Amino acid sequence: MVTFSLFYFSSKPMAERLLVRALKGGKNTKIVTLNGKKITKMPSTLEKLPGLKTLDLQNNRIPKVCPEISTLTQLTSLNLGNNLLEEVPEEMKYLTSLKKLHLFGNRIHRFASGACDGLQNLILLSLNNNQLTWIPPEVSRLKSLTYLSINHNWLASIPRELCFLKNLSELQLNYNQLICIPEEIKFLKNLQKLFLVRNNIEVLPEGFCDLINLRSLDIAGNVIQIFPSGFQNLKLREFYCEENPLLMKQPVHAVKQEGVWRLQEITSRFIMNQLAEKNLFLMQAFEWYPQVRNIISQGRKCAICGKSFLAVWLECVEFVPPSKNWKISRNLQLVPLRILICSYKCFNQRGPNVFGIAQVESR
Repeated sequence: MVTFSLFYFSSKPMAERLLVRALKGGKNTKIVTLNGKKITKMPSTLEKLPGLKTLDLQNNRIPKVCPEISTLTQLTSLNLGNNLLEEVPEEMKYLTSLKKLHLFGNRIHRFASGACDGLQNLILLSLNNNQLTWIPPEVSRLKSLTYLSINHNWLASIPRELCFLKNLSELQLNYNQLICIPEEIKFLKNLQKLFLVRNNIEVLPEGFCDLINLRSLDIAGNVIQIFPSGFQNLKLREFYCEENPLLMKQPVHAVKQEGVWRLQEITSRFIMNQLAEKNLFLMQAFEWYPQVRNIISQGRKCAICGKSFLAVWLECVEFVPPSKNWKISRNLQLVPLRILICSYKCFNQRGPNVFGIAQVESR
């Protein structure tokens, strides 16, 4: 294996001379390092290195990749960090052996069409410190991806398709403008580390509690007040949530008003609870009415009596202590969990740590 490395203090003529030497190595040249050389154009002569495995072009002034890079089909690691790229290049789709792609510290604000098509073996993708406002649905084609980092960008949302990357184990989305997380996050069954620091996230979806392998979660600096029911059962080792306006255990008096159910609610409750009791007649009739099935599928269970209901009748908060197995934020004493109750009858039977959620006007 032939390796050619050029250090930061090397002169540009020396870089050119060593590139010539690398080219003389031909297919035996496996690694080329041209970091910090003030290069303004990717060398098109790289096409003469068909056996190249690692190409480092970090800390240069490259605005776009050369078309000839598409010939490097054996390349497994490409570092274009801290350059002047404005997009994830289309040429990436030809690098079918690529496992690590570093594009941090550029000016990237879009993915070129087809950029993700051939990256079936990509394991690591770093897009930190760019200008991305969106991620294309085509990201789901990165089937082998286990590490994805998009810190310090301008993302307002993430596509549901990102949640279909079944091998993803670490996802970093710190310092963006996210306001929500898709319900489909529940499909990331192998996710172990999730970092969402300094966004504008208001709620975590209920599917969040299905992340059975999640071990590290950092949501510091968001606007979360309450967590989904079942959150306390996550097998976390680290959990950080400082600088969120979490609901506090501060009861206030409020006027209780008995609600009036709509006919649809009364009918839906009857059907759902009869189905739960295996009513054979309704189970058979149910198959003939897909619209009814769709409505019933949106039902919820009362946290007190366990019976089903349709509309959100009364939203409550239950305060539970964090797991002793969690390494947590210093001042976190109680975790507020969102629970739903089907009636005032059940509300009056609640435990001492369950409170109705009310807006309190300042005087």
